[in-house]
Amino acid sequence: MSTKDIFFDHINSGYTTKGDSITVGAAMLDGETLTNALVKIPLKTLNRHGLIAGATGTGKTKTLQVLAENLSEKGIPVLLMDMKGDLSGLAQSSPGHSKIDERHKKIGIPFNAKKFPIEILTLSEQKGVRMRATVSEFGPVLLSRILDLTNTQSGIVSVIFKYCDDNQLGLLDLKDFKKVLQFATGEGKQEFQEEYGRISTASTGSILRKIIEIEQQGGDLFFGEKSFDVNDLTRINEEGKGYINILRLTDIQDRPKLFSTFMLSLLAEIYETFPEQGDSDQPELILFIDEAHLIFKNASKPLLEQLESIVKLIRSKGIGLYFVTQNPTDVPEGILSQLGLKIQHALRAFTAKDRKAIKLTAQNYPDTDYYDTAEVLTSLGIGEALVSALDEKGRPTPLAATMMRAPMSRMDILTDKELKEVIDASELVGKYEENIDRESAYEILEDKIKDIKEDKEEAAERKAKAKSKRATSRRRSTRQNPVIKVLTSATFIRSALGILKKFL
Repeated sequence: MSTKDIFFDHINSGYTTKGDSITVGAAMLDGETLTNALVKIPLKTLNRHGLIAGATGTGKTKTLQVLAENLSEKGIPVLLMDMKGDLSGLAQSSPGHSKIDERHKKIGIPFNAKKFPIEILTLSEQKGVRMRATVSEFGPVLLSRILDLTNTQSGIVSVIFKYCDDNQLGLLDLKDFKKVLQFATGEGKQEFQEEYGRISTASTGSILRKIIEIEQQGGDLFFGEKSFDVNDLTRINEEGKGYINILRLTDIQDRPKLFSTFMLSLLAEIYETFPEQGDSDQPELILFIDEAHLIFKNASKPLLEQLESIVKLIRSKGIGLYFVTQNPTDVPEGILSQLGLKIQHALRAFTAKDRKAIKLTAQNYPDTDYYDTAEVLTSLGIGEALVSALDEKGRPTPLAATMMRAPMSRMDILTDKELKEVIDASELVGKYEENIDRESAYEILEDKIKDIKEDKEEAAERKAKAKSKRATSRRRSTRQNPVIKVLTSATFIRSALGILKKFL
């Protein structure tokens, strides 16, 4: 047998699946695509997380689109973080092209143009389904980690939450939390000190500044009601296709704090809400996080530890996380080691640092007798990638340089008219568009502070009246009776003595 035949058998045996799977393309050897040497990913291992990496313009977004389409077609809902705004085309069928037909002929699978059910989500004032969460849903630990607080400051946050629980004060948005924080060192200082101990003004000031930083990045739009129900991410349409939820983030690329805040809260909420999945045949939900370096670049150590912990635990809930970034080194090692599927597009070596990064990247993939991995990484063309997955038993599949299949949907964005049609047809926009501002900690404490001030004013007024009364009383008690004044005067005494002498 030739090397090509041996490799063909090697790929087919390594990627054979008994259960359902999705096909991402066909294996390549020495630059030639081997027709029908199909690279498949079992649905059963898709909750083991993954990575899509590669230099700009090498095809990462198209790979993300292909995976999302195939998952949707298998009835698996998807959430996409759309940083560049170029994924809405999933709602329309591909117009097709002779080059696409040629590519699929090489791969050995037919090309079928299709459109998919999508939902447009937003964190800001853009059109779409508004995603919000309350401060209470975050809890003191998660909020402290997001704000990167010290142990002392985290303790104060815990006290604030405890006070609100004890007094039935709703913590819905950031103004609620700020009001309680200010109350703790202002009008309510004595109450807090008696119940929970002394709270440092310097510490509360520092916490307040960090909350303002979140507000400046748009956090005031994210925190509040109506809270988004994560179960709405798992909808299936009448054709049995999973909804592809596209979160438009084009307007918050320069606000990484808000993005990481949202991501961590969403993952925590999903973990708390979804039941244990066990060893199922397919995942409940797949999340693709585009431009993943924005999460990790400015994340504090506690935040990274929280993310790593969630990545390890959340797969038991049937959730798969897929990070999309330019270089695998953008992802912390603790998280990178948890990623079962790796799709690596080409990397470019322009500097010594780039060459070093490529050597490190090559070491993340299984050893193979068929490729010089570091060399292949720099020679892959557009729409080609190195693929390493897990088989149905959780074992790494053979490393395969792969000709990736083309997206079935449009590889372009929707027009404004098309986008409006999608949003107008949404069942969720109306459910979440109203901004509810019910009575919560802010309003209740405002009334309480008003009452405290009125009580203080009344007490001060009573004190002033009492003081005035005492002063008047003192003045009256020291004023001499006119009769006594005459009788005790020196003139009167001399006159009386003179008269007395005359009689004597």
